[in-house]
Amino acid sequence: MVRGRAELIIAVLAVADVDQPPGTLRVITFNLLSPDQADWDRRREVIRSGLRKLRPDVVALQETVWGDGYDQASDLLGPDYEMARHASRSADGVGAVLASRWPFGNIREVDLHVTERVDDLPWAAAVTAEVLLPEPFGLTLFAHHKPTYQLGYARERELQAVASARFVETQVAGRDLHGVLLGDFDDTPDSASVRFLTGRQSLDQLSVAYRDAWEAAHPGEPGHTFTPSNPLVRDGEWSQELGRRIDYVLVRCGIRGPSLQIVNCHRIFDQAVDRVWASDHFGVLADLQVPA
Repeated sequence: MVRGRAELIIAVLAVADVDQPPGTLRVITFNLLSPDQADWDRRREVIRSGLRKLRPDVVALQETVWGDGYDQASDLLGPDYEMARHASRSADGVGAVLASRWPFGNIREVDLHVTERVDDLPWAAAVTAEVLLPEPFGLTLFAHHKPTYQLGYARERELQAVASARFVETQVAGRDLHGVLLGDFDDTPDSASVRFLTGRQSLDQLSVAYRDAWEAAHPGEPGHTFTPSNPLVRDGEWSQELGRRIDYVLVRCGIRGPSLQIVNCHRIFDQAVDRVWASDHFGVLADLQVPA
């Protein structure tokens, strides 16, 4: 019992320095690593106490499970969140969810099984959800993007990025909405899919622009979120991993820049708590505000 209390206290201290500035919207993306791996009981305590300390307004979780009487996202976040789940999940219940402390409006989904090679991730999809945020934000569109993960599948991730971007644009359809695209993209900032999303190139006769929260807050810093410095990567299925930034919070731009200012951006769960690593991914947190 004493050990459990110590873990909880240390976990709270590990995220205590990420204070939320007044008047901001807190957004998080985090790949949990499915609970059948890496001592979930101990990881659960670290993640649960950390998320409840951070109190995100909107959070995208990947590799989360639900079914058979257990809802992992609700367990970790608490009862105050609405859930917009990817419709499909793996046979073991693993999928993705977008959770919000504020009410949802319309929720839609686009399938990202863009070629026959996308055959082992049933929850490859993008879910868009309108969130009814308090003023000055108002109705804001969030898109939880989950493409395929395999190395050598850059073409699929390009098609998936285009499909998600087109889907978002159909939802905006000329409306004056803020837009946030987030998730585990499984691609690096210099990849074609992320270059497309951040406005550096076009794909399939389409161009869009999103501001990368990490890049805006930490220009020139690698910010790896999947790295062998984490033993759950080094000792897991990706033992030859060199380190990449593949998890993103992106803010949709108008013709002169993003409609939301990126106040700060942090990696979270990027250190061990009493020798327990929360996941094989580090999470990404961004605090956003409406510019003056």
